[in-house]
Amino acid sequence: MDSAPKIMVLVGIRSGSKGVPNKNIRPLAGKPLVGWILEAAARSKHVNRIVVSTDSEEYAAVARSFGAEVPVLRPVELAADRSPEFEYVKHMLAWLREHEGYEPDLVVRAMATVPLQSTEDIDGVVELLLGDSAADSAVVVAEAHQHPHKALKIVEEGGHKKVLTYFTDSGREVTPLARQGYEKAYFRANIIAFRPRVIKDTDSLTGDTVRPYVIPQDRAVDIDSEADFFIIEQLINSRRGENR
Repeated sequence: MDSAPKIMVLVGIRSGSKGVPNKNIRPLAGKPLVGWILEAAARSKHVNRIVVSTDSEEYAAVARSFGAEVPVLRPVELAADRSPEFEYVKHMLAWLREHEGYEPDLVVRAMATVPLQSTEDIDGVVELLLGDSAADSAVVVAEAHQHPHKALKIVEEGGHKKVLTYFTDSGREVTPLARQGYEKAYFRANIIAFRPRVIKDTDSLTGDTVRPYVIPQDRAVDIDSEADFFIIEQLINSRRGENR
């Protein structure tokens, strides 16, 4: 009988958030922000290891209180504002391989800042990869609220005057179009499942053949500001009221 594949969730929570201090462990509707994704991962029917990468002993203690492992602290040079995300993933995979002889079959990189992502989302991307050997990765996505073709830019004209245009450089196209006229566009909702060979071969988390797992927009809200905290807390409290 074949043994179950080794499937590891890796959550990154660096401590240096500038917009919202201590964002990753700040309380949200009764628990630290990172606790939401750790609890979702713990309910997965596929995941058999949950690891957190952090540069902070305080953050590590919070993660461990939710049953996650913090085998080693992230080096400070991998926790700066501009540190490439895949570097801390590479660091943890290399450390586990060197110190434990552990190499997962699949890695699910998740983030604390999308607290409404569900166990279903985690299992969904895992199952996409388990059923498709040709895929390098699978990514949770949600439909964009605003289509990228509607993005505008401001360009300088002579005499310090400014002109508003689309990125096609036509001011005429600033006239709104019905969204139904656009092909659907999606944005990443911050769960990525990938095969470890991908990060070695491509220095990316996704590789070239990426399968989509589409979720509703309300599960994909990413916290980046005080307003986001307020909005998501209201949404959580509203759902709790409906379930009573």
